[in-house]
Amino acid sequence: MDFLALFCTGALLACGLYWFVCVLGPAEQKGKRAVDLSGGSISAEKVQDNYKQYWSFFRSPKEIETAEKVPDFVDTFYNLVTDIYEWGWGQSFHFSPSIPGKSHRDATRLHEEMAVDLIDVKPGDRILDVGCGVGGPMRAIAAHSRAKVVGITINEYQVNRARLHNKKAGLDSLCEVVCGNFLEMPFQDNSFDGAYSIEATCHAPKLEQVYAEVFRVLKPGSLYVSYEWVTTDKYIADNPEHVEIIQGIERGDALPGLRSYLDIAETAKEVGFEVVKEKDLAKPPALPWWTRLKMGRIAYWRNHILVTVLAAIGIAPKGTVDVHEMLFKTADYLTRGGDSGIFSPMHMILLRKPKVPPS
Repeated sequence: MDFLALFCTGALLACGLYWFVCVLGPAEQKGKRAVDLSGGSISAEKVQDNYKQYWSFFRSPKEIETAEKVPDFVDTFYNLVTDIYEWGWGQSFHFSPSIPGKSHRDATRLHEEMAVDLIDVKPGDRILDVGCGVGGPMRAIAAHSRAKVVGITINEYQVNRARLHNKKAGLDSLCEVVCGNFLEMPFQDNSFDGAYSIEATCHAPKLEQVYAEVFRVLKPGSLYVSYEWVTTDKYIADNPEHVEIIQGIERGDALPGLRSYLDIAETAKEVGFEVVKEKDLAKPPALPWWTRLKMGRIAYWRNHILVTVLAAIGIAPKGTVDVHEMLFKTADYLTRGGDSGIFSPMHMILLRKPKVPPS
């Protein structure tokens, strides 16, 4: 009888582990499995040290306000989080408004397709994805528009992941990925028919630097759309709770500092763009973009148990549990930012490079 009980207990544990890893392990888009979690380009034995290094940036806040420091800061962050993002969220590292009757995946795709529709490109046009991650938006946009999309990301591990996904999706003829800094892009002047950035330029220490680079590489008359992370008109700088929320978002998302919505259009004009349209896509009648974060709390605890077990038995690198916990805390700050209305990750601005340079 004791043997039978022991056998049944062992069988239940084995089935439970299989369910966690093989059934619940893959991300929504089957990009990563839990047993494949890594530290990106960081070797497994150095993940924990790099996590500590990431937090050291915030002990010297002036350090992350300089363009020289930010690339390393952001690169370290994405080495730490890319696999967890793919596994737990999917291949598109951004938010989108909830749409009744649509899955999160469909809502995400429609949000991405809207970006390329706004810049009015034709099949065969060459367009730029500024901060492409592992290429989820790039693939949706290429499939929708049949434009040729060139993506740039500072993280070499993301470049390799994006190229792998592009090939699997049969879109490698339309999608090209370049490793580089979007503050100093390796592209010729006037070489793109359009450009977009989806929740990426928030990593720039100075928005005018990345906008100036986009302006430089766009052909005259071409359009650029960006979904920006901003504080809204409801944010009160001397409200301690508001400050806590915004600082929590900054720390957990590798941001040198969130900008006010008032700064976006002015910055664009300073570098020479014409403002065609500006709108916060998070405002009503749009449904909450943070619903998915709230719904994911149970999934977080399930995933956290799994990550803890995998780290304990040596499958996941040490430090993965710390990174996962950091992202959960950040999700709470993001949810509070959405609930209070003081933060938006989708302040949309549509810009045009003038056909004739200003005199």
